[in-house]
Amino acid sequence: MTQTSTNPGAAVERSPLYELLAIAIPTVATMTSFTLMTFVDKLMVSRIGPDPVYVGAQGNGGITSWIAVSIVFGALTVVNTFVSQNFGAGKAERAPAYAWNGVWLAVVAWIVLILPYAMILPWLYTLMRDKSLSPEAMAEVVRRDGMAATFAQILLVGSIITMTRQAIGQFFYGMHRPSIMLVAGVAGNITNFVLNSMLIYGPNGPADGPASGATGWIVHTWFSGASTLARSLHIPALGVTGAAIGTVIGTIVELLVLLAVFLSPKLNRQFATRSNWQPSLSHLKDIFRLGWAPGLMFGNEMICWGLFMVYFVGHFGAQHSTAGFIAHQWMSLSFMPSVGISVAVTAVVGKCMGMGRPDLAAQRARLGLALSMVYMGLCAVCFIVFRHWLVGIFIDPKTAPEVAAEVLRLGSTFLILCAVFQIFDAVAMTLSGALRGAGDTTYVGVVTVFSSWIVIVGGGWIAIKYFPQFESAGPWAAAATYIITLSAFIAARFLAGKWKSIRLVRDEAHPGPEPQATAGAVADGVL
Repeated sequence: MTQTSTNPGAAVERSPLYELLAIAIPTVATMTSFTLMTFVDKLMVSRIGPDPVYVGAQGNGGITSWIAVSIVFGALTVVNTFVSQNFGAGKAERAPAYAWNGVWLAVVAWIVLILPYAMILPWLYTLMRDKSLSPEAMAEVVRRDGMAATFAQILLVGSIITMTRQAIGQFFYGMHRPSIMLVAGVAGNITNFVLNSMLIYGPNGPADGPASGATGWIVHTWFSGASTLARSLHIPALGVTGAAIGTVIGTIVELLVLLAVFLSPKLNRQFATRSNWQPSLSHLKDIFRLGWAPGLMFGNEMICWGLFMVYFVGHFGAQHSTAGFIAHQWMSLSFMPSVGISVAVTAVVGKCMGMGRPDLAAQRARLGLALSMVYMGLCAVCFIVFRHWLVGIFIDPKTAPEVAAEVLRLGSTFLILCAVFQIFDAVAMTLSGALRGAGDTTYVGVVTVFSSWIVIVGGGWIAIKYFPQFESAGPWAAAATYIITLSAFIAARFLAGKWKSIRLVRDEAHPGPEPQATAGAVADGVL
């Protein structure tokens, strides 16, 4: 097996800001590109017609499909931890085995968890409906749920591609090569947009009339060409279903780009990426031992946010649901760069811990936190100042004026509430990434589960039962309280410093006994 010549001590010689930004900038761009795919889907779906039900269906389908996938996604984030720590310890040739076993974990989860969930999803939508709705409102909800279930099932069947991309992608993050992920993300987004232009609208094109100005001419020309091509290929207008198909194919393109690099002769010579592809019980145990808590955290948050969006906000009607998903889309787009910074912090902290330098790890974490807080603070300002425009671009011009006005009012209120917790979200995401890089994952997972059910679900239920006069703004206020509470718990854990004594890298050259934390970290690291 060829040994890597990478010098892990280079992190000491370079500027800390340069080292962090060299990973964070392409990682931020990559994370933004991932969210941009769903953003583009929602924006293009909103142009199917003046009925706002399409946006609600795409939003509901996206959240309910992501609930199951996010569990595996969260568990696979620790591939970054193991790869970066072995990289920092000068043992990068061990890293590909963690990526391969992440793929095997994804395959098992897809068969055991994802596909059965996809089968029962329509029944779950029926179960969550509010039986007290009027017949007219119930008919609208049933129509929305039918489109949402189809959208979600397509994404779930294609999720094996998404999860495999996650496992391989974490290898590149851990090896401090995030630019490869950026190239893959751009390729996937372009593919998604091109296919959406045909699959969503078919031969008819968007419902909007011709726009004015140079930009309007470009948009009109593009969609006219897409409509002509769809007509020649006999592609019907698939609506929300077309958006799901475009997303899956775009993700396939991303994975192909990553595999082309991962399995390339150059990387194989450096890190033996074509070896150790077989399932390894010791590596799977490593990933599960550290990954179950992030997986639980990711999945649980999606369940709680799903209940929040579909039930607590949707409880007040289709307009509240549509406005909620518009605000949620902007919230997702805003925090993805901070997620990118968090991923970069995980990689840098992991490398420093592998080098045996927890002091450097703490410095890099604080630097990442400062960057994230500045960025999220700017997002908060934009949410307040530009809230009407941010909501308005998702409202079809042909929507009934009274409906458009209500969606604009609600969405603007939700964005103000989102602005309240932006900086706190930066604290929670960045410091949880730092703890994950050190291998301290259980505390954050457990705290997230308890606080989300108590504050998001419990607070949302209290809001709609005892304070219905605030309508869906009540549950949104509970969500803001949750982010603030969670950030306080995670900051306290980081400042306590227990994570500095955790050691994950094995001393022996081949897999053996599980890597252990120090006695103090084991005693204090569970909770």
